[in-house]
Amino acid sequence: MAGGTLLKRIAQALAALLLFAPLAASADPADISAAARGVVRVVIVQVEGGQLTPVSHGSGFAVAPERIVTNAHVVKDVQGDPMLTIGLIPSESGGKPVYGRIVAVDARRDLALIATTSPMHLPPLTIAGNPTTDTGTVSALGYPMNVDQAQGLALNDIFHPQPPVRSTGALSGSRPARDFDSLLHTAPIARGSSGGPLLDDCGRVLGVNSFGTDSGSADAEFYFAVSTRELVPFLRANGVTPRVNGGPCRSLADVEAQERQQSERAQLANEARSAADQQRLALRKEQLSREAEFAILAERESGMALSLILLMAAMGAAGLAIHAHHTGLKHNSELGFVLAGVAVIGAGVAWASRPGFDQIAQRLDEMVRSETSASEPATVAKPAEGALMCSFVPERSRVTGSDTADVPLKWSADGCVNGQTQYGLSSGEWARVLVPDDEEAVSVNRFDPASGEYRVERYLLDRGTMARARAARAGLKPPTCGAGEAAARDLGARQSAILSLLPPQPNERLVYKCSAAR
Repeated sequence: MAGGTLLKRIAQALAALLLFAPLAASADPADISAAARGVVRVVIVQVEGGQLTPVSHGSGFAVAPERIVTNAHVVKDVQGDPMLTIGLIPSESGGKPVYGRIVAVDARRDLALIATTSPMHLPPLTIAGNPTTDTGTVSALGYPMNVDQAQGLALNDIFHPQPPVRSTGALSGSRPARDFDSLLHTAPIARGSSGGPLLDDCGRVLGVNSFGTDSGSADAEFYFAVSTRELVPFLRANGVTPRVNGGPCRSLADVEAQERQQSERAQLANEARSAADQQRLALRKEQLSREAEFAILAERESGMALSLILLMAAMGAAGLAIHAHHTGLKHNSELGFVLAGVAVIGAGVAWASRPGFDQIAQRLDEMVRSETSASEPATVAKPAEGALMCSFVPERSRVTGSDTADVPLKWSADGCVNGQTQYGLSSGEWARVLVPDDEEAVSVNRFDPASGEYRVERYLLDRGTMARARAARAGLKPPTCGAGEAAARDLGARQSAILSLLPPQPNERLVYKCSAAR
């Protein structure tokens, strides 16, 4: 028996450890695909006699609107040679190649910043603000020449948009190389990959791929990337404020699993509290039962005592009445008999009004109801309304690049936000779908007035899906605030045309808890 109890306790301890164990991060292919849309092929072009001839190429990626980062050695030949120029080829079909001009070059760090001469509308990549430098899975994106050669691509074929090549490996540490801080990794790169991003599992930039080791066939291959400790100061020194995110890299599945664990823990805690409350109630009910029984007994004894006293008083009054009759005091005799009769009646009433033992259960129910009503909360929480301040909840969110500052929100019961944006109502849920013209992303904002939860889900989409989403939005005219519930329900139904275009899961989920603003 003791052995069984010990095994049970060990099993409970192991279950608790598993319940509280941190969840492992896993790569989300959608994040890598989204980052790939901001990668470009950087082509060095010779211009002679109106003819464009590709000389060499590398890779690069967007860090801000119309700003591209690559390696300094990729554009080295362009400096000082008026016959050479830079061509930037987007990764997505439908995008148009544009020319680029050099903004800054740092040969020591092997970094260069290029400005596009025409808008490309590339999604800027997010830089990992607190990256690991020791271990972890990494992905390299770029345009290696050996892949082009294996496909039999002609020189002019590189002017056509093509997705970058992705290779995966492991981070092998951080070490200085060529006078700059670099990361060592095993994600294969080749000539043409220089200047492409090295990404973590959330699609955030860990470094700029630069060069590889020169090894024999029997040696392991290692590759170097310029670290973000060099990249971020370089960008800021040249007027670029990069998107930096220092949060942990977690998949949406990890976040949802953690929410389920928290919900299960909360449910177990509620069940434990409920069991304890039931036990306390049973003990209290047993105590109240005794108190009700003692109260009934006391009332019965009081009734019996009062009845006895009244009977004795009746007997005394009757004796005085008889004595007055014999002595000729007729008036006193009549009064005595009246008092004796009243006392007898009172004694009968006192005896009959005693509570019976069958009233113990009724008295117990009255005492339980009285205590229960006294313990109920005096006020009930009302739905969130008016001026609110929504605070970010990191443990319930997945963020790869968005701002997580607190959000002021003024909510009206008819679904109007900040007095100007009407939310749609569908299946009891308030939501607004936002499809911007200047960003390759769709946001779905939801608010639950009952719980005060505000949720933003962002979908980073390819060029074709964004075009379809914008076309669906063009036929959707949201109503003005105050148009009524029917208009809100109509908006909720018509937003489904955009929602049907979105992937099953968002790239980012930002959860906020809203309360009355101070």
